Amino acid sequence: MAGQRERHSGNSDGRGSLVGSARVPLSLALLAGTSQAALANDLLRPITDGASDLLGFLNGFDLHNAVYFGLFMGLVAVSTTTALLLMHERKRAARMERRLRNELDALRGSDDLATLLMGSERQLLVSWHGRDGEPRFQGDPTIVGENASAHRALAFGTWLAPADATMVEGALEQLKERGQAFRLTGRCTAGSRFVDVEGRTIGGRALLRLRDVTGDRAELMKVQGQLAVARSDLRSMTMLLDDVAYPLWIRDTDDKLLWANQAYLRSVEAKNLDDAIARSLELLGTGTRDEARRQRLSGITYSGRVTAVVAGHRAVLDVIERPTAGGSAGIAVDVSELEAVRTDLQRQMDAHVRTLDQLPTAVAIFDGSQTLIFSNAAYQRLWGLDAAFLASRPTDSEVLDKLRTGRKLPEQADFRAWKTEFLQGYHSVEQQETWWHLPDRRTLRVVINPNPQGGVTYLFDDVSERFELASQVHSLTRVQSETLDTLKEGVAVFGSDGRLKLHNRAFADMWNLSPEMTAENPHIDTIIRAARLLAPQDEPWIDIRGAVAGLADMRMGLTCRIERHDGTALDCAAQPLPDGATLLSFTDVTASVNVERALTERNEALERASRLRDEFVHHVSYELRSPLTNIIGFTQLLGDETVGALNPRQRDYADHIMRSSASLLAILNDILDLASIDTGSLELTPEIVDIRSTIEAAMRGLEDRLAESSLNLVIDTPDDIGTFVADGKRVRQILFNLLSNAVGFSSPGQTIQVSARKRGGEVIFDVKDQGRGIPPEIKARIFERFESHTLGTRHRGVGLGLSIVRSFVELHGGRIEVSSTPGLGTTVTCIFPNDRHETPSDGRSAQSALTPIAAE
Repeated sequence: MAGQRERHSGNSDGRGSLVGSARVPLSLALLAGTSQAALANDLLRPITDGASDLLGFLNGFDLHNAVYFGLFMGLVAVSTTTALLLMHERKRAARMERRLRNELDALRGSDDLATLLMGSERQLLVSWHGRDGEPRFQGDPTIVGENASAHRALAFGTWLAPADATMVEGALEQLKERGQAFRLTGRCTAGSRFVDVEGRTIGGRALLRLRDVTGDRAELMKVQGQLAVARSDLRSMTMLLDDVAYPLWIRDTDDKLLWANQAYLRSVEAKNLDDAIARSLELLGTGTRDEARRQRLSGITYSGRVTAVVAGHRAVLDVIERPTAGGSAGIAVDVSELEAVRTDLQRQMDAHVRTLDQLPTAVAIFDGSQTLIFSNAAYQRLWGLDAAFLASRPTDSEVLDKLRTGRKLPEQADFRAWKTEFLQGYHSVEQQETWWHLPDRRTLRVVINPNPQGGVTYLFDDVSERFELASQVHSLTRVQSETLDTLKEGVAVFGSDGRLKLHNRAFADMWNLSPEMTAENPHIDTIIRAARLLAPQDEPWIDIRGAVAGLADMRMGLTCRIERHDGTALDCAAQPLPDGATLLSFTDVTASVNVERALTERNEALERASRLRDEFVHHVSYELRSPLTNIIGFTQLLGDETVGALNPRQRDYADHIMRSSASLLAILNDILDLASIDTGSLELTPEIVDIRSTIEAAMRGLEDRLAESSLNLVIDTPDDIGTFVADGKRVRQILFNLLSNAVGFSSPGQTIQVSARKRGGEVIFDVKDQGRGIPPEIKARIFERFESHTLGTRHRGVGLGLSIVRSFVELHGGRIEVSSTPGLGTTVTCIFPNDRHETPSDGRSAQSALTPIAAE
């Protein structure tokens, strides 16, 4: 029993070992997914290990052992089946993996090949999956333009010619809608490039391909485009030439007709060009064509007037035939009507010549080349010229030279200039009239009449007697008129009928009488009505009217004073004349009347101005300047935060108050300086001034404004510019005001240049900007006080800066100049005298060397 228990116990231990060993390797194999060899070892190891246990198990076999054995065998069967299935699936997975790897390698090769092909030339691919699918872009988008995005490729109107863009859009719509493939070539709007546009469907996708046209094909397309334009131009030119009314033709090297317009075909009565070529219909005769061909072979253009039959009628033609590379081209102009008119005109001219030869007026006709073509008998008698000389057809210049040699022309200081001016009639289109006073005391009326065909016709009319009488009358009248016009007093002579007979210019100007009014010889009443607009008093005019238009025995001289509303005072005197006329004279005595008044008013004004200036300086100095100084001091105290910290807004307010107070103080200082200059109390403090340092000191006061306005300031001075004697403070103030003005009228990014030079006995400062410039109408007033012009900029001021600059420069004995061009900038030049040396030879200091400037 004990042995059985031991066997049973041993069997139990063996059973437990078998089950445990079989269960654990199977679970590990299923969960871990090990390799096929490891799984097989794990499955077989429990079987081999349990073989020895099986022998012991059979020796002690009972019901419990039978159950355990069945379970064990079931587990063995399941493990074996599972192992076989895993081995089969493993083999199938390995085969599939090898096949997928091969396919992946093939796809990678295809992708590399496609990338290589895509990169071999500039192109862009656009694909759509479905009609309304989103486009997918591959390739180089710059094919449609530099720095272009891929989506711009579908906006065909932005980079293709309008006609090509419309065609591509329609073809692309058909491709998406029906799958209809297409291939087009479009011209780009930028440059002269061509792009191939190809569309097709691949694998259910719509594909659009854009590719540059390069090489010989691109050149061919450019040449084709140029050829199309040339053909279009040739077609237009041919149509235009067909409408020309003159016959035109083109021949080859063998003188055969190649082309002719409709006028040519109508002239030779041909149905069309082929009919004219087939029937050898020619417009010109054989001799004319032979001569034209001979000259053409010599490289000469044929030109001539010939007779030909045009549409069955004889006509005169002007023919021009020019050689060309492939033959010749010609034109014929019908001048038959012109020839008829010319013949008729010649007959009329002959008749006119016969008529002119009978006139007493001397007539001479010169053609366009200034050659005498006709002169009548009166012309020959007037100048005493030889008939043989006139028959030799001399030029107008030769005739004038011959007349001058015989002293028959008016005496001239510069005969050559006079002759040149006289011959200008050939270049005029209007008739001219002049008078010649000959040395033999004859006077000629000379009429120069230009001819329509060119040249001139001269008419010489001897008016010596008539002119002498008229000259005497005119001379007397002119002497009177000139005498009266030279008088400053207004003079007028009224006849016995009270009408104006004679007056001078001063009288008309004095009472604003128009030339039209005085030309009508107005009555004294009309003159008085016009004059009362300027002098409305009644009493003087009543007396003047009585002296002019009163009864003859009641007329007497009078004198009176008339004051016009503009302050002019006139002394009027009326004096009866022996023939019943009356002489009125008006003398302007305004100056003598107003001189005392002017002196009195000037003296009072000067006294008031002096008092006002003194009071103004006093009030500004003590009533404004002191409170403003207190404001600046307290503002600085707040800004330094000695009485407590300030928040950012308070600090900004304090800075704003400080800047505004400083600006106001500068304005007050400028006003005080001007007032001191006017009163002569401002004195300069001369010292030795370093020119370069003074410019830099003036610039430092504007560094913030220069940085804020993004302006560049350039100082241009020689290294050895040195020094000069002046009031350094005032020189800095001058440069500061000029620079401030230049900054205000400059735009961001511009440059302001300050230069200094010594030239002779002068020191010259130039401040040049690139701003808007100064218009001419403003330039004359820029130095006036309180003249401020913004010229469209943000610069603001009271208009004292340039006035102070000029005053300080002039106090130094210098001068200031301004040159400005609107839109190009302004240059202000200050010139200081440099004749005072830093160490005067007489031992005086710099102070005494410059003291006379302040005194001046």
